Amino acid sequence: MNYRHYLLVILTVLSGSAAQAEEKKPDSLTFTVVKENPITPVKNQNRSGTCWDYATVGFFEGEILRKTGRTYDLCEMFVANKNYVDEAIYYVRMHGDSRFSEGGSADDVLSVLQTHGICPEEAMPAPGSLTGDSLANFNEFFSLLTPYIEAVAKNKAKKISRQWLVGYQGILDAYLGKCPEKFVYEGKEYTPKSFAESLQLDFDDYVSYTSFTHHPFYTSFIIEAPYKWRLRPSYNVPLDSLMNIIDTALDRGYNVCWGGDVSGNGFDRQGLAQEETTPTQELRQQRWDSWEATYDHVMLIYGKAKDQQGRDYYMVKNSWGDAGQYKGIWYMRKNYIALNTTYVFLNRHAIESIKP
Repeated sequence: MNYRHYLLVILTVLSGSAAQAEEKKPDSLTFTVVKENPITPVKNQNRSGTCWDYATVGFFEGEILRKTGRTYDLCEMFVANKNYVDEAIYYVRMHGDSRFSEGGSADDVLSVLQTHGICPEEAMPAPGSLTGDSLANFNEFFSLLTPYIEAVAKNKAKKISRQWLVGYQGILDAYLGKCPEKFVYEGKEYTPKSFAESLQLDFDDYVSYTSFTHHPFYTSFIIEAPYKWRLRPSYNVPLDSLMNIIDTALDRGYNVCWGGDVSGNGFDRQGLAQEETTPTQELRQQRWDSWEATYDHVMLIYGKAKDQQGRDYYMVKNSWGDAGQYKGIWYMRKNYIALNTTYVFLNRHAIESIKP
């Protein structure tokens, strides 16, 4: 074989390999929507560890939209301000023997709505605006907040005053904005509590499900995850039941707030999450116990789709603005969700009459 012929063969092989690689690129996938429930617009958490906040506020905005047909833009920074106070009080009571961080869970948003209420986005400064940013940026904020609360919680004094909370609240208000005691919305005056009551939601309707074998099935337990500092239990069911809960809710027009792991190799920044491994109950538990799977992100599942090969995906609203190929929407393989879910949070009426 002469050099030119050899080179031609090599180029042909490489060309074929490149074509095969091109076929496997994410942008070669096409999706057919199977079920799509209404959602409010995608937002951007930017440089803040508030996926739990944006995803769950978006979930409740979707609940209002489903029930009333009205679109609300609720204020994530109100939730963050109130939740970080609750978290700090708990952290001090625990003398620092708990988790204090930007992260959280769907339970946190529910608790804030129940206890403190909520306000519309327009009733507080826009995220990031108080520090000259166009979006939320917690880099400077938490570098001040964390050592402050650690100094209080780990103080060697035999007795502390409540003045620490005044200073702590001052930091929150300086960076997130002060939560309003009263505000006017669409010509009517509200308090955060009365505004939450006006949204026509029953906050007792919301439940959490999980699926692990280190606790008995069909019992409730508090998931042992760092960001789950609120001691609110999730109901434990087998994996096939958990997936049935998600599918049933979506089919009945309800969205599902999802907490799970996105640090694995199957999750990319372009709008896809794929998993070739067959998910099993045993593999889920192994990955959880070995830290291969963690609880590190919260998003909103609002629909189902299939690719051109007939593989099942969930349509998921993220909180990274218009990132990725699908402008803030992720297509996540059903296998990926089954293997990497920590918990789901949803309206209990979405799964009435089915056996978990």
